[in-house]
Amino acid sequence: MAESSLQLISEIGTQLGRQTRSGKDSILKSLKQAANALSEIEQPSSQEAAKKLGAGKKIEVAINPLRKAIVNGLIQHKDKEVRLLVAICLSEIFRVMAPEPPFEDKYLREIFKLLISTFAELADITSPFFSRRVKILETVARCKCCVIMLDIDCDDLVLEMFNIFFLVVRENHQQSLINHIVSILTNILTEETSQKVVDVILRNLVNEGKGAPSASYQLAVSISQHCAEKLEPFVRGFLTTCILDRDAVENELKEFYHEIIFKLFQCAPQMLLAVIPNLTQELLTDQVDVRIKAVKLIGKLFGLPGQHVAKHYRDLFLEFLKRFSDKSVEVRVSALQCVKAFYLANPSGTALHEVLTALEDRLLDFDDRVRMQAVIVACDLALSNLKSVPPKLISQATERLRDKKISVRKKALHKLVEVYQDYCKKCSEGHMAISDHFEQILCKVLMLCYDKDCKEFRSQNMEIVLAEDLFPAPLSIEERTRHWIHLFSIFTPLHIKALNSILSQKRRLQKEMQIYLALRKKEKENSSEEMQKRMKTTIIKMVAFFPDPSKAEDSFTKLSQMKDNSIFNSLALLLDEVKFRDALNNRDKFLKILGDRHPLFEFLRSLSSKCSYNIFGSEHVHCILDHLSCNRSGNRLLEASSAKLLLAIISIFPSLLRGSEVQLQMLIEESRQINDKLIEVLVKAGPHICVQLSEIYPILQRVCLEGSRTQAKFAVAAIAALAGASEQFFFSELCKELVDSLHRRRNIPTILQSLGCVAQYSISTFEAQNVEIVSFIKENIFQAYATDDLNSPDATSGCCNSCQLKIYGLKTLVKSFLPHRGTHVRQQINEVLDILSKMLQMGDAFDGINSCEGDRAHIRLAAAKSVLQLSRRWDLHISPEIFCSTLFMAKDDSSLVRRLFLNKTHNLLKEHAIPIRYACAFALGTSDCLKDLQNDSFKYMAEFIKEYSREARICQASAGQGGSVTDYPAYIVVFLIYLLAHDRGFPHENCRDEQIYAQFCSPLFNLLEALVNATIVDGDMDLVNDALLLLLSIFRAVKKAEDAADAQNTPKLHIIADIGFSFVAALNYNGVSSSHAPALVLLPSSLYKANPRCLTWSSVDDSFINRIVYAFKSQICVPVSSLPKRGRKCQEDNTQLDIFKNHTLILAPHKKVDFSRTGTETQTNVRQDISVGQRRRQAVSSPVSKSVGLHECSTINNQHGASKKSEKILEKKQLSSSCDSVTLRSSLAESHVSIQIPERDSLSFKENVSAGGRITAEHSKYSRAKIKDPCSLNVSMKRK
Repeated sequence: MAESSLQLISEIGTQLGRQTRSGKDSILKSLKQAANALSEIEQPSSQEAAKKLGAGKKIEVAINPLRKAIVNGLIQHKDKEVRLLVAICLSEIFRVMAPEPPFEDKYLREIFKLLISTFAELADITSPFFSRRVKILETVARCKCCVIMLDIDCDDLVLEMFNIFFLVVRENHQQSLINHIVSILTNILTEETSQKVVDVILRNLVNEGKGAPSASYQLAVSISQHCAEKLEPFVRGFLTTCILDRDAVENELKEFYHEIIFKLFQCAPQMLLAVIPNLTQELLTDQVDVRIKAVKLIGKLFGLPGQHVAKHYRDLFLEFLKRFSDKSVEVRVSALQCVKAFYLANPSGTALHEVLTALEDRLLDFDDRVRMQAVIVACDLALSNLKSVPPKLISQATERLRDKKISVRKKALHKLVEVYQDYCKKCSEGHMAISDHFEQILCKVLMLCYDKDCKEFRSQNMEIVLAEDLFPAPLSIEERTRHWIHLFSIFTPLHIKALNSILSQKRRLQKEMQIYLALRKKEKENSSEEMQKRMKTTIIKMVAFFPDPSKAEDSFTKLSQMKDNSIFNSLALLLDEVKFRDALNNRDKFLKILGDRHPLFEFLRSLSSKCSYNIFGSEHVHCILDHLSCNRSGNRLLEASSAKLLLAIISIFPSLLRGSEVQLQMLIEESRQINDKLIEVLVKAGPHICVQLSEIYPILQRVCLEGSRTQAKFAVAAIAALAGASEQFFFSELCKELVDSLHRRRNIPTILQSLGCVAQYSISTFEAQNVEIVSFIKENIFQAYATDDLNSPDATSGCCNSCQLKIYGLKTLVKSFLPHRGTHVRQQINEVLDILSKMLQMGDAFDGINSCEGDRAHIRLAAAKSVLQLSRRWDLHISPEIFCSTLFMAKDDSSLVRRLFLNKTHNLLKEHAIPIRYACAFALGTSDCLKDLQNDSFKYMAEFIKEYSREARICQASAGQGGSVTDYPAYIVVFLIYLLAHDRGFPHENCRDEQIYAQFCSPLFNLLEALVNATIVDGDMDLVNDALLLLLSIFRAVKKAEDAADAQNTPKLHIIADIGFSFVAALNYNGVSSSHAPALVLLPSSLYKANPRCLTWSSVDDSFINRIVYAFKSQICVPVSSLPKRGRKCQEDNTQLDIFKNHTLILAPHKKVDFSRTGTETQTNVRQDISVGQRRRQAVSSPVSKSVGLHECSTINNQHGASKKSEKILEKKQLSSSCDSVTLRSSLAESHVSIQIPERDSLSFKENVSAGGRITAEHSKYSRAKIKDPCSLNVSMKRK
């Protein structure tokens, strides 16, 4: 110990005690000397107590003057520097005098206040005094003098010091400084802990992120960790009270107790062992907001990595798990928000499985907000670790693309596209292999195209998803192609249809854009009104391919007015560039030059995308061909899907094959088994590529001779596509080879297919060999007896080989009358129609051929389908007998025949490929004994009525004078009446059982009810009213006509007309007046002829008819049916079948209907034809007589029997009518037979007519029917 230092300290103390009024400088000088001297003094370290005591006494005596000077005046000094030096001296005095307090208790409070005030300045690290303050802190920490405050009851100073330390601590403080603070606070807490001090610590735990320095949070953490045992009772009491009775807590921290729990659990979980289980109570409370907060807290606790909270607190976890099915939506959403953190913290184990199961259940929650959150969470889990996420979870999340709520589908699309992009990236990096359950994402995305209730999912927008969002931008073309190939291995026809829809719209816009640019160029050279009109038409076509057509049209108009040719040149360049990467680069350059401030930037961004080959380019085609070349002996599924993808691309964009012709040709030539799709690719791309037919013809010829029927079909089409005008001789050569092979009986099914296809592409070539081919088919196929080798059943067709050959032969004959491109056929069709007639009736073409019932059913079906095919061009030559026999396939004994015939008819009518009269098959099918066939028939009938009503309205609007009633679906009633009248099941003439009649007429009733039901036509009452009026006119017209083939059948026609009229009158609950009904209804002359005496035969009275109608109501129960659910609303319109749900005949017995007709007789050549579909806002200005036209469809004599049906081919104009009738206004006398209704004999329907009306008539037999005059018939509808 330095004696000099003690001496100096004593002298300075004495001097400071005497110079109470000395100047600042003098005091500072003295205090600095004293502080330096004190720092040199060490505590007595002698081991001998006596020596130590003596040394301590000596130090105490030396310091005493300084102590007195400090407490008697210096401690109250106002100067900051003086106070700092005083604090230094005090800290040193505490050090050297420790462990005994160097001052009396009465002075200690002021001393600690001075020290604490010094600590308050520690935040200013730039102060020149900072190091001195740190020294004071260090000295105080070492000597542990602050605990003295507890002994002198300075709890307020302790609390103040705690607050100051948390306030001044900074992140850039040295760790040693923070350690000193922790030491001081820990020492105090070890000695004594109070709730107020604990509150200070807890408050700083939750201040993180609320503007407070994070250093204070770290200090609180450190204190909590060091003093967990001392703090635990206070923390437990406070938190438990908050959980169980929060309202009783007065502490302001009760608002943050959840956060306190979470923070403490992270740093000192041992403090909460008794607290955490109590959280179960909050999960069980009735208060939703409390449960929400508890779920969030517990979810965060479970998400802490490495803590295994769910395992340690199993009861709490089980209760938390129940919150996924909480009755509150908000609670369920909150629980879902905790799943990702839980998944990351618990990558395996039973608890994770239970949580993921709960997540999967929420994907099917009844509330859309919960389902949306579940989708988000499931996708986020996938993005966090694609390889470990359960495939089932991804599959179920993908199903939300079919959700009933649009908002859920939108969110699912957004999140799943993110997942798919990440999956593609992982695959390209080699971290994952291509897998079905991730590829199903795109499958479900494509199905969104069938959603009609959301414009965001239409093809126009889905194109953007495929082009810009689906794949990561840097992904190589090879990788993209790999994914597409795999996709085509799992695609269904619906997926391919959706993709084709997107690509077709893109291609159609590109074509229209090319036309627009060409027109614009011509318009600049030679402007004209016609050119402007054509450009306007093109624009109207293009805007249909944009999400908002009206906005797009406005943008197109502005674009047309622009003078900047660079924009149009850039668009033209995009249309011509078929390379994928070059197209993307060109578009990026175009948009960069354009600038996002351009007024049409957004529109041009969308237009440029549609003009670009940004989904598929020529590089994709090249990659696909590479895959096929490298996989010749590999994966057959991969090869098939590659070919399907190639065909899908080339079918829409055939020019993309340019540059790859040699590769394709080599692939076809070197393949041992030729892929059907590759030949079809040749067909699609033929006119657009450079391939010499002479080089590839030998292969195609071999396929026509030795391949399958499908391959032969495409091979002939490929020859036609590649053959130039000077290369038609290839067909002659091929036809000769085929005929030779036919005689050699080699691969006859394929040869017949090839011959039929040759006839369609080169009819002159076929006709040169026609006699020989037809003769062979008749003599060697149709008339051949089945041998043992030909009588064995075929597994795929269901009939024996000889039956199959007959069907193939029939198809060949039929194709020879259906050439492509409208080529004129010189051969006569009568012979084929005769064969079809016999096949329809007997199940074979010739008498005496014995075959089983199954074979006959297949032949009948083939014949019926052939009639449907021929009706495209030869409907006027199809006799009534063949027509009836064909339609009666809908009532065939074989359910397979009925089903296939209805499906074929439906498909052809959907394509508008056959006349509408064949839709009668649907009406016949509605009374089928099989429920599924009934359902299909009702569905097909509804689709037909909706589609053809819309088409008829369009035709009417475009026609100058209203169009023709024969275009409307209701007109098929004309043919259905004839069918029913010629049905062998027509009730016996003596039958008076209304149930039998109701069952027999049920096809008519079902059709009539559908025709006047507004649900089918989207609530369009104009169409409904027009249909009702047309039906009334049709029934009146039939009553004034007779059977053209057999007059004995006329009473049946009239009975059905009476029943139909009564039924329609019953359905007229809107009270529509018939005064505006069509004045002229043309009946097909092949079925009806005019009744010259205007007489009618009737064998049933009105009361019996009325009973029939009501018998149908009680007897016929139409099954509830709905379209198959593909996506959510994948069909054309599900509402069209609503009419058949709860099927009840709705009558209007109290409504009065005005069916009155008045008029004066006009001249024969004057006719009034009111167009169906137009709104009638005023009555007819001049009354005219009604007439029924029996339209002579041609100058050909219409006789019975297929062989006498026609003698010459009708001109194209005569073939345009689908109802076997053509209106020739210029010569009414020749075009139809008119029946004049004199004014005195006009048909009158009184205003008191009700829907349950009856037509007065007396009972009579068919053979002795009472003849009545319908022209003077008064019809009264009496109220029940």
